[in-house]
Amino acid sequence: MRFLHTSDWHLGRLFNARSLLEDQAHVLEQLIDLARSERPDAVLIAGDVYDRAVPPPDAVALLDDVLSRLVLGLRIPVVMIAGNHDSGERLGFGARLMSANGLHVAGRPAAPVRIRFQDVAGEVSVHALPYAEPAVVRAAHQIDDAIDHAAAMQLQLKEIQCAADRSPRNVLVAHAFVVGGSASESERPLSVGGSGAVGGEVFEGFDYVALGHLHRPQSFAEGRLRYAGSLMKYSLSEVEHTKSVSLVEVDRAGAVSVTEHPLTPQRDLRVQTGSLQALIEAGRIDPRASDYVHARLTDEGALLEPMARLRESYPNALSIERLVLNQAGEGLQRGQALRHLEPVDLFASFLRDVADEALDGPRQAAFEAVLADVVTQEGAAR
Repeated sequence: MRFLHTSDWHLGRLFNARSLLEDQAHVLEQLIDLARSERPDAVLIAGDVYDRAVPPPDAVALLDDVLSRLVLGLRIPVVMIAGNHDSGERLGFGARLMSANGLHVAGRPAAPVRIRFQDVAGEVSVHALPYAEPAVVRAAHQIDDAIDHAAAMQLQLKEIQCAADRSPRNVLVAHAFVVGGSASESERPLSVGGSGAVGGEVFEGFDYVALGHLHRPQSFAEGRLRYAGSLMKYSLSEVEHTKSVSLVEVDRAGAVSVTEHPLTPQRDLRVQTGSLQALIEAGRIDPRASDYVHARLTDEGALLEPMARLRESYPNALSIERLVLNQAGEGLQRGQALRHLEPVDLFASFLRDVADEALDGPRQAAFEAVLADVVTQEGAAR
């Protein structure tokens, strides 16, 4: 039995206010080509399909196109779960209708979805378990003692692991932070003020666990537990990552083998270091000048409109870092000084650093209106 395991697409994500949808479509085209050539028995999508609970319409359209081409065009079943970035209710809308055509979506945590597949060695069950906050799990099971993610996951898995009609071979699709996993800056924490981690031992009894949440491809338990990783690089901490899709084979005895198939981005994420003038000159002859670039400038003196000048050579430059500010404690001093600024001044500083633009009157008025609305809502919540 062969599965194509992928996760953390984050469709609709912005990177420094730039939409990545075109880049995501480019990489997903490679996933479709891989599915066409490898003909897996199913595609497993382990959560964080969208980047936020209410995705933009063009992200929904892209997902619709990809799933239609896989399920209707290639006739390859897809098993998809909600992650912590998704709205399970929205993602799971129409799931019972779509399952008849081979699209199996697990959005709500109350009842995981089970899909049975057959190969020459017999049956393989894929159990799709969507992400759920511990409080949601407690409410769904009407109990009070699943106080953290580990206990909530254990409670959800107990029903699957104890089922009398379990198949000889079992695959789980889940979204969690497994203890010992290597995290990146772009993952939203599963828990604030507590532990969101889950021990790998709770997944005993599954031949393969297709995990989502962590953006670096990585495996545990001799390859039995695996993160496929994110579709693209979504933070500077992922610059050195090689993004991929995992082709998983489960043999007749339940043994697992995994092959990574790299994904080539349309525009890579890179860090370039040097003086502003040196980077401008390098960009003029750089065959990858359209990449997303974070520039670490070695200049010590004042610079006039550095972002605008850099974008003459690197049109998709995202951000600039002045290394001189990190020397001799200056970065710490600057950070301390920022804490004493008024919100509007802090926002002006952020806009200047990120976009190299001044905070004009209309922008300031818009910012102050949003800030006032947030303060009013927080006051009402108290």
